[in-house]
Amino acid sequence: MGIFDFLSKAIKPTEDLAEERSKAPESFWGKFSKIIAGKTTVDSDVLDRLEELLISSDVGVPTTIKIIGAIEQRIARDKYLTTNELNRVLRFEAEKLLHISPALEVGITHSAAQSHPHVILVVGVNGVGKTTTIGKLAAQFVAEGKKVMLGAADTFRAAAIEQLTIWGNRVGAVVVSKAMQADPSSVAHEAVQQGIRNGVHVIIIDTAGRLHTKVHLVNELAKVKRTIQKCLPGAPHEVLLVLDGTTGQNAFLQTEAFTAVVQVTGIVVTKLDGTSKGGMILGIVDQFSIPVTYIGIGEKAEDLIPFDAHTFIDVLFQKW
Repeated sequence: MGIFDFLSKAIKPTEDLAEERSKAPESFWGKFSKIIAGKTTVDSDVLDRLEELLISSDVGVPTTIKIIGAIEQRIARDKYLTTNELNRVLRFEAEKLLHISPALEVGITHSAAQSHPHVILVVGVNGVGKTTTIGKLAAQFVAEGKKVMLGAADTFRAAAIEQLTIWGNRVGAVVVSKAMQADPSSVAHEAVQQGIRNGVHVIIIDTAGRLHTKVHLVNELAKVKRTIQKCLPGAPHEVLLVLDGTTGQNAFLQTEAFTAVVQVTGIVVTKLDGTSKGGMILGIVDQFSIPVTYIGIGEKAEDLIPFDAHTFIDVLFQKW
């Protein structure tokens, strides 16, 4: 059973995501309803206010322009558009952005059993929930009956090594670690070598939070990836970029920085259980052509669920 098959059986994404997103102060639908209140057809005022709403929801300017342009084309073709139709058209255009070409999904492995060991490199800046995400993934793999090994390659923070070790002990995954300030590449090398020798199914490697302003750390990340490739040709099989759903436009800058160094195959969006607007998901997928593979909606292991475009759009436009 693959990652997505397991999670789909274990979790009810629509109910869970709707419940957590409802904690936000006001839904996207609530704000959208105010825009069309008292209107019967879509005019320039409605489009201007919709544009402001999309941008304020962290969709991003380029993606907002694309959505508004599609609506304007529809109006030009049909001569007018009712406000009831606007809701349907907006949903259609938003969901269309999330269905990227299958050719772009080559790097996503739906079943870790296809390769032994299956190596996942997890990247992202400090504070986004990388280590917690790794722990949740490990827990779900272990629940599938797979042998899991974790590589603590974030050697710049003692707390990161400690946190990963706690997760490993909690879920039953072996943790490979070294002392603070040790070469991260050496940790990755040891984890992969041990994984090969011991017949491990899945190896998940943590990395230090790196910002685009820290050139030496960015270079270190590239070195970690090269080391993994030398140990096991074709690895890492997945590179997951973890983004905090509450950071808005900073998420775009982080994605740009990491994709310049490593080939990111999937994005994990965390902290969608608070006041996150989630609109950045539309913009990130559209502008970088990288699929969102998981979303985090809580602290428990089962709160990491596979991303489903249709479910996400349903929740975004839920009439609360």
